[in-house]
Amino acid sequence: MSNECLILQTGKNMTIKEAQDAVDKWVKTYGVRYFSELTNMACLTEEVGELARVIARRYGDQSFKKGEKSNLGEEMADILWVLVCLANQTGVDLTEELNKSFEKKTCRDAHRHLENPKLKA
Repeated sequence: MSNECLILQTGKNMTIKEAQDAVDKWVKTYGVRYFSELTNMACLTEEVGELARVIARRYGDQSFKKGEKSNLGEEMADILWVLVCLANQTGVDLTEELNKSFEKKTCRDAHRHLENPKLKA
């Protein structure tokens, strides 16, 4: 790997904010500009489909085709990348929104899952 490829790599432990900043820096350095929001939404859908294909082959009844690989983490990272792009270009602070989501789910579902007999089986 050349030194140029190391410029934007970050450490292993990255906050969501640092991920948003790193993706923004990468886009502005190597990507020229963000794709439109609509294009990124289509890309996100495509990436989710790729993850679904890997999961269907790894955990479902399908088998991998010749040459396909079980790249579960790579597909998840691709989804995260596009989601971070969408957040950046629409002004969403993912850290703030994830915290709100935890609060919402905790208040709404404080007992719901604990009392669900389907989950106790």
